[in-house]
Amino acid sequence: MDYRETLNLPQTKFKMKANLTQREPMVLKRWDKENLYQRLQQMMADRPLFILHDGPPYANGNIHLGTAFNKVLKDIILRSKRMAGFNAPYIPGWDCHGLPIEHNVDLELGAKKQAISTLGKRSACRSYAEKWIKTQREQFKRLGVLGDWSNPYLTMSFPYEAIIAREFNKFLLSGAVVRSKKPVYWCATCGTALAEAEVDYADHTSPSVYVKFPVVDDLGEVAPQLAGRSVSVLIWTTTPWTLPANLAIAFHPDFEYAAVAVGDETWILAKELVAPCMEQFGIDQYASIATFSASSLENKRCRHPFMERDALLVLADYVTADSGTGCVHTAPGHGTDDYLTGLRYGLDILSPVDDAGRYTAEAGRYAGQPVPQVNSQIIADMAAAGSLVKEASIRHSYPHCWRCKEPVIYRATAQWFISMDNLQLRAKALSAINEVQWTPAWGQQRIYGMVEARPDWCLSRQRSWGVPVTVLTCAACGEILKNETVCARIDELFMSEGADAWFKHEAADFVPEGVACSCGGREFKKESDILDVWFDSGVSHAAVVEQRPELRWPADLYLEGSDQHRGWFQSSLLTSVGTRGRAPYQGVLTHGYVVDGQGKKMSKSVGNVVAPQQVIDQYGAEVLRLWVASENYQDDVKVSDEILKHVSDAYRKMRNTLRFLLSNLYDFAPERDAVDVSDLQEIDRWALAKYAELSERVTRAYDRYEFHAIYHALHNFCGTTISSIYMDVLKDRLYCSAPAGPERRAAQTVIYRILDGLLRLMSPILCFTAAEAWEHLHGLSDNTPLEQSIFFTRFAPVDDIGKDTAFEERWTKLLTLRGAITRVLEGARRDKVIGLGLDAEVVLRGNTEWAGFLNGSLDQLRELCIVSSLRSAQPGEGGFAFVEAEGIPGLEIAVHPAPGAKCERCWTIATSVGEDHEHPSLCARCAAVVRQLAG
Repeated sequence: MDYRETLNLPQTKFKMKANLTQREPMVLKRWDKENLYQRLQQMMADRPLFILHDGPPYANGNIHLGTAFNKVLKDIILRSKRMAGFNAPYIPGWDCHGLPIEHNVDLELGAKKQAISTLGKRSACRSYAEKWIKTQREQFKRLGVLGDWSNPYLTMSFPYEAIIAREFNKFLLSGAVVRSKKPVYWCATCGTALAEAEVDYADHTSPSVYVKFPVVDDLGEVAPQLAGRSVSVLIWTTTPWTLPANLAIAFHPDFEYAAVAVGDETWILAKELVAPCMEQFGIDQYASIATFSASSLENKRCRHPFMERDALLVLADYVTADSGTGCVHTAPGHGTDDYLTGLRYGLDILSPVDDAGRYTAEAGRYAGQPVPQVNSQIIADMAAAGSLVKEASIRHSYPHCWRCKEPVIYRATAQWFISMDNLQLRAKALSAINEVQWTPAWGQQRIYGMVEARPDWCLSRQRSWGVPVTVLTCAACGEILKNETVCARIDELFMSEGADAWFKHEAADFVPEGVACSCGGREFKKESDILDVWFDSGVSHAAVVEQRPELRWPADLYLEGSDQHRGWFQSSLLTSVGTRGRAPYQGVLTHGYVVDGQGKKMSKSVGNVVAPQQVIDQYGAEVLRLWVASENYQDDVKVSDEILKHVSDAYRKMRNTLRFLLSNLYDFAPERDAVDVSDLQEIDRWALAKYAELSERVTRAYDRYEFHAIYHALHNFCGTTISSIYMDVLKDRLYCSAPAGPERRAAQTVIYRILDGLLRLMSPILCFTAAEAWEHLHGLSDNTPLEQSIFFTRFAPVDDIGKDTAFEERWTKLLTLRGAITRVLEGARRDKVIGLGLDAEVVLRGNTEWAGFLNGSLDQLRELCIVSSLRSAQPGEGGFAFVEAEGIPGLEIAVHPAPGAKCERCWTIATSVGEDHEHPSLCARCAAVVRQLAG
């Protein structure tokens, strides 16, 4: 008789090879076709809401791995919230306006861009954004991200554009919007002002020059030694191109300054910087002839080294002694600190640079030349005039345009600003920050420091593609028209025509009859600038969270990269606090950047870019999702082929565990075959207790957004707890016991419960695999209603088997013993004392402390160690080679061949083999089972 046919060998259609790259698109097609997201929303409508508001990616180019990482994190959170009993809608969005799109459209238009109208340009930009939204939407869906993809929010939709204008007009009417000439980041290549969030810092080489400004006034009253002397103030700068705009030199009010004789000249610089400066200049013959306070120099004057004007000596506490001379070249039109100092001393806000980055006539001989390319000419002119003390170069971090990557300049221009202090916006925002839950916690101090130090918000951009600054000014007196009926008219036209209405209609079309300026004027001019795109996305809480009926304001969570502390988190905070008095979010979660395996930033020029499509094509989206979960996202996240292979191996182990569990449930119907917890064997109760621990740990980690902890918990549970211990032990019971016998049904009951719960715990991360395995577990097919899929369930309640400290302690001892016995068995295999573990008999000899424990644990230990026989040594019994158990003082272990013969069916060595006349090659247990099957 072929006894193999009597075994309950595993069976399942759940494949070992996942074929994710082929299978996932088919699954996505079904989810899409059967409206999975919409049906989930209908089913969960009565649940409490959890709102994660999506920060809009830019509608330009293919998604990159950082964007994919962000979207998958969001999807994991929302799926876990649904499993936890929440209604968690997801409305994806796109940021559609702004310079990058307009820049690319200009490139596509080429020479035609000069002839195209503003409306024509805007139409081309809209088409460009639509094209990339379509592409990115499919790429995000391919990641398994579930959301309302058929109805996303777009910052270029007519209702959204109307709300942008509406929110801006709230600031305008409140008096928070001001028109002012202030220094702002300016990109000459793109021809527009930039917000701080639109500037990237990169290494840049700049000239480093030390320049003499001769003092005009006699300094005898500052120090008698200086009377009648020719004295110069020594400044240091890395932006020589700003020297034509110099109007002052700043001194720190608390520093002591020195007059130093160098040859027949006298230079003034900070006392503590004299020695380092002279060393840098290579001057060893000098003498300090006087010291004095900065205040004694205030309001004295120097002669500009090459412009026909003077420079005022002023005091400013931002001057440092870290480098330079302690005397700071000050150009109020080219720096924030300089600007504020200029205001305090009544200086002009001089910025002799035009929109194209060329000097104006105010720069004298340099008019028409581009900056900062003129640096070399200015340096040469100063050298010729004897004003240059030293020239060198310096490599430092310098601001560059986020779009064209060219260095930017700081330039005073007339722009529209939201004042941070006129209506206490800064103070209110700082207070609101303290009411938000920041994860990681350091995010709170980071954004607090940024808001505390930030300048007024420059809102205006000198471009075409965006929502206009909806300001009308009186043609007669220039006053800004602030009128609620005008704002209502703008809102009405934008709702029906979009922001294009501003460019289609005359100013008069926005002014209802009877509205006039306070001066009586009835003719108005439209502002031509557009709004900063950070204002666009910053009002998404008003345009989306407040407007969509399935959402609720404020959102529970905003989740983006850590760079958004200066970007979307901050613009959202300011627009919300300025109009609603509180933050638009209750919590903010940030993640690091995705970098290569060495921790370096990804760059096309370096060739270390890993594209999400590349990962999906090789491994499938499921492995990419598992990689996202495996990383501690609070730090920068590394990715490489080696890392992805490691994650792929981890996935394979998890899948194999699921396959083993499924393959032993082919004849199990829980409603018919399940065994009560009280009838389970001891190891079954241990397995359920370990699953209960896992479930508690994982659900708690989901709640805390600790996904890397979930990854490690699931991996360890599948790879060790279940696979290396429980599954190995169960094989004999599952394969060799009677099919419907209590031993096998008990094992199947536990397998079913663990698998059912495990799939739910996995499903937020491994959504494709969990859904597939769930269908196999519950006998579902493609024709089964989606409502029976795993996504409509919740995390499984854990069997209440009670917290049994004595049971836990007992199993800690049992597993310790198992480890020690396994090590001795491995030694016996190496020494060829035995072949397989089932060839062995283990004999234990323990002291009094262990003897009592062993007496009640031998059967359990035999099963755990998967040996044919395990017993305690008889008193005085010898003849075995006992070795001391590693790590267990007082216990000795011996291994030798088990007595008896090998059962043909279960391979156990048993003395009962040969006792059954009908089945002489079987042990007593197997003979009874075979007889039962035959009968």
